[in-house]
Amino acid sequence: MTTQDNPATLKGLVLCGGHSTRMQEDKSNIAYHGMPQWQYLVSLLQSFLPEVYISCRPEQVPGFSAYPNLVPDNVPFGGPSAGLLSAHALQPATAWLVLACDLPLLSKQSLELLIRSRNTTTAATTFVSPVNQLPEPLIAIWEPAGLAMLQENVTAGKNCPRKTMLSTTITLLENPYATEQFNANTPEEKAEVLSNLRL
Repeated sequence: MTTQDNPATLKGLVLCGGHSTRMQEDKSNIAYHGMPQWQYLVSLLQSFLPEVYISCRPEQVPGFSAYPNLVPDNVPFGGPSAGLLSAHALQPATAWLVLACDLPLLSKQSLELLIRSRNTTTAATTFVSPVNQLPEPLIAIWEPAGLAMLQENVTAGKNCPRKTMLSTTITLLENPYATEQFNANTPEEKAEVLSNLRL
């Protein structure tokens, strides 16, 4: 595991590989802020990090052809673990600040807090979910050791990033901007967000 004195290089990863079944349209392309959501999140991450990547399924690659840093899923399973572990396989010494694509209210203030509070001696740094008080695995900094542990768990049939976090030592933060952790997963939630953003 890395230390605070010798941290792994931190890069950004926006997870766009989900099927958006409940939303009934690609969540990464919804324009909450006048641009596709993936572009909004990439822009947020680029405010802090020099390298930001997009995780997607192989069949999505043509839709992101204008963006140079793509990580197509290259593992024999789906879900968010596929994106995390495909990035880890590509750059195993890298720490990744991971964002799900369905976070329309996220802003720089939450990311600044997360990065400032990063603890490289633990497997990950993340926020407490205001919904269930559990760790947020997809608004998180995953250290290489944490991703290696996720790989071990997935190989053993435990394909759940949150359960990996719960099984190891992580840095868990209370976010004073916890409303920014809202996930928009349905057309109704999309409409609610758009209505609130217009106020």
